[in-house]
Amino acid sequence: MSDTEHQAFIKTPRQLLVVVILSFLVPIMLIVFMTQLVTGNLSIQSANLKPEAVQARIEPVAKVAIGTPPAAPAAVAAPAAASHVAMSGEAVVAQVCGVCHQAGLAGAPKMGDKAAWAPRIGQGVEKLYANAINGKNAMPARGGNASLTDAEVKAAVDRLVAAGR
Repeated sequence: MSDTEHQAFIKTPRQLLVVVILSFLVPIMLIVFMTQLVTGNLSIQSANLKPEAVQARIEPVAKVAIGTPPAAPAAVAAPAAASHVAMSGEAVVAQVCGVCHQAGLAGAPKMGDKAAWAPRIGQGVEKLYANAINGKNAMPARGGNASLTDAEVKAAVDRLVAAGR
């Protein structure tokens, strides 16, 4: 064995003094830093920790509203006294009725399915109007959109019946 393999890391009294001082200061500085971080007194606060930012991150990604048109943003919302804008039967079917009648959800007859619509059409269009306005089985009144007028619901029924003939 050579003598160089077992030489000490600290060779002078000055190096010994530096190592002893650092062995005390480094842990103390780490402890102070950690306590400042935990108590929130550290000056590197992020904007992501503000309550508004946290609330925005934990909000649901989407909200489901079947049969109701999305609400307008507050900046462009119509005044409360504004009158109802009439929708065509095709628009009502696209926005409200089509949710179930396109896919046949909850037993709804699919648009254009003549076999499914034949018995319903056979009961008469007035019966279909009443069912659409008042609701029947899984279908809510007015397709779930209470703001629809009777005329709009009837126009939507006419559109569905025309597709089912």
